[in-house]
Amino acid sequence: MQVEIPTILRKIVARKFEEIEARKGQTSYANLEVAASVANVHNAPRGFAQALRNKVAAGKAGVIAEIKKASPSKGVLRESFSPAQIARSYEQHGAACLSVLTDQDFFMGHEDYLVEARNACKLPVIRKDFMVDEYQIMEARAIGADCILLIAACLDGAQLKAFDALARELGMDVLVEVHNKAELDLALEHTQTELLGINNRDLHTFDLSLDHTFELMKGVPDDRLIVTESGIHTRDDVALMRKNEIHAFLVGEAFMKAQNPGEKLAELFE
Repeated sequence: MQVEIPTILRKIVARKFEEIEARKGQTSYANLEVAASVANVHNAPRGFAQALRNKVAAGKAGVIAEIKKASPSKGVLRESFSPAQIARSYEQHGAACLSVLTDQDFFMGHEDYLVEARNACKLPVIRKDFMVDEYQIMEARAIGADCILLIAACLDGAQLKAFDALARELGMDVLVEVHNKAELDLALEHTQTELLGINNRDLHTFDLSLDHTFELMKGVPDDRLIVTESGIHTRDDVALMRKNEIHAFLVGEAFMKAQNPGEKLAELFE
């Protein structure tokens, strides 16, 4: 089963395949395997899912604080962009984990940003990119990622199963992102990860509604930790989620537009 891929994702994924082919010409999969093995010894995974669980168990919000310079819809979000400085600010103000965009063409991201952010703090980090090949998953561990994002809208069941298994074999956690019921069913059938992200943005229409989380959460088993994504901009948004037993959040734009991202995190979640 393959869900319908939104137009913007088709464009990104098509470019992603071109990018991967170019990378394979520069660094072989075998060399990445060696680099990932070295990383597992000297730069071991920090436990992304557990960090979220620990925050929630302590009665706090588990915040995945995002580091991104730009987005396709909003353009440049932050002119003054220091991944290390932002990471330290997030850690100081209570983030559970970091999310770092590494897609270059659409988000002005880079793998170096993940390395810089992770080296600047003790928080676990998710590589946020558009994963369509096992090469990228091996690459993620090689650069020190503690978790990867799998977007159900980009993948079929076999890919979800294989990518999820490889990531966990490498010691990384997996956050599977869904936008609708069909994608949720696909994710639940083909992955074993405990982290289930519900994106509140409709990628076909770009409409944003927190009701996406409330509608889809009904079909999520109790052993999965729901992460609500997109559209969290105010303390009322946070309160509404927590009132409905959603305690894990991925927030980017609201922080990136603030003068001090960490202080904005504290303002929304304290």
